[in-house]
Order: sequence, then structure tokens, then C-alpha cells
Amino acid sequence: MRIFDPHIHMTSRTTDDYARMSAAGVRAVVEPAFWLGQPRTNPGSFTDYFDSLLGWEPYRAAQFGVVHHATIALNPKEANDPRCRPVLDLLPRYLDKDRVVAVGEIGYDSMTPEEDDAFERQLALAVEHALPALVHTPHRDKARGTRRTLEVVAASGIAPERVVIDHLNEVTIELVHGSGCWAAFSIYPETKMSPPRMVEILRRYGLERMLVNSAADWGVSDPLLTLETAEAMLKAGFDEDDVDKVFWRNPVEFYGQSGRLDLSAVAGADEPTFAGSSIKRGGE
Repeated sequence: MRIFDPHIHMTSRTTDDYARMSAAGVRAVVEPAFWLGQPRTNPGSFTDYFDSLLGWEPYRAAQFGVVHHATIALNPKEANDPRCRPVLDLLPRYLDKDRVVAVGEIGYDSMTPEEDDAFERQLALAVEHALPALVHTPHRDKARGTRRTLEVVAASGIAPERVVIDHLNEVTIELVHGSGCWAAFSIYPETKMSPPRMVEILRRYGLERMLVNSAADWGVSDPLLTLETAEAMLKAGFDEDDVDKVFWRNPVEFYGQSGRLDLSAVAGADEPTFAGSSIKRGGE
């Protein structure tokens, strides 16, 4: 089994986690820029963080045979802090980097006017830099936040197939399904989604434009819940090709739209080339 975790915060994890993930079949990850738990007080702390995501973390992952890409953004929570908003002016220089495969995480935390502005500006940057967008939906008032998210995405002019709406559940998938956007789900031990609930959603809504991730941040989380969900799919009657679609081909298709996804270091990846993508392979 090969696994591509499309949203996982490895900055919060240890090298033991990388070793466990590699042994479990995790061959590639995308790490979105996010809130680190401790509020940052100046743009310089973001530049150091972004540099780590694009330099140190890919090196650390490679020691365990895991290919690492990142998404870069000012996250919704810190978009409310006036000390952090100048980060928006720093983003273009990072969005041109080879290992950046999307703008994200962007979207909503508390649905403030400041978050509206940062969301709209960063969607515009995604269009300008020809990148997909990874959108965070709020933990509170999630249905209203998801509806507002879809309105902002529609008004931005970005193609919906270049947007993934993340942290969905049984209520909010109803809003996103059929919108043209990708739907993503974070599997956690105690909150958000569980493997059995995820299997039921896949059974009901199908496998197209579906992403499943572990997120695995600094809270109670588990970077192997992708594997547990894949195994739950098999036990529920999905076949190996279904699992491969959800846990490999779908994230390759979505992030391949960036033209920067490089899986040449993954042995036996045999990644397909999808319409609109430019995926780098060995020898190219």
C-alpha cells in the first residue's frame, strides 16, 4: 500500500513518527503552513518558519524515504493580528519556490472582516501564481463558515477544481459536494473525523475529488490514521484500487495541478499524468 498524506504538520512530529509513517507505506506528504499554537508577533517569525518548511523539513523527511512538499500562506487565525498581516506582502517570494504546491492554509477561523480580506487576497495570489488553494474551514459554526467559504471561492475567479475545502464532516460535505471543489477530511483520534465515519462518507459520496489526511498537529493526533482509514475501507468492502485512488492518485491529481509535484524519489510511484498537471518523474 502506498500513502500520500495531503495535509500533515510534520513540524509538530518527531523523527520516530517519520520512521513509523515510512514503515506504514507513507511515501509522500504535503505540509501546510499553519498556526503553531504560540502566537507569533512579527513577520520575521513567519519567514523563519517558511524557510524551515522548504529547507529543513524536506531534508528531514528524505532521511526516511518520504517526499515532502509544502503549502504557504498566512493562516486564518493569525490573519486577525495586525502584527502578522505584513506577511501577506512576503508571500509572493515564497509562492514561486519549487516545493510549494498550493496556497494554504487559508480560509476562516472566526469569520472576521480581517479574515475575509486575507482569504480574498490569498485566493488572488493563487490565481496569479497558478497554484491550487487549500482552504481551512472553521472549528466553530462550521456550516455557516463553509457556506461563506464557497461564496468567496466562487467570487474569486479561481477554478473550483483547483480548490480543496478541508476539515469537512457529515454536515459540511453536503455543502461542498457538487460544488466542483475537492473535499478533504482530517482523521483524528478524538475529534473531527474517525475512520469508520470516513468510510461511510466515501460509501455515500464516492471517491472522486476526495482527500483524506491525518493533519497530525501539536494536539492529540496520529500520523498513522491514514493507514487505519485505508484498512477500514478494505474491511468495509472497498478494493485495493479504491484505496489507492483515495490515498495516492487523488492527492497526486490535486497537487499535480501546481506543476511542481516531484515524486521522482518515490520508488515504484508510477504516478500518472493528469490533465492540467505537470508532474515531474525520474529522468525528466
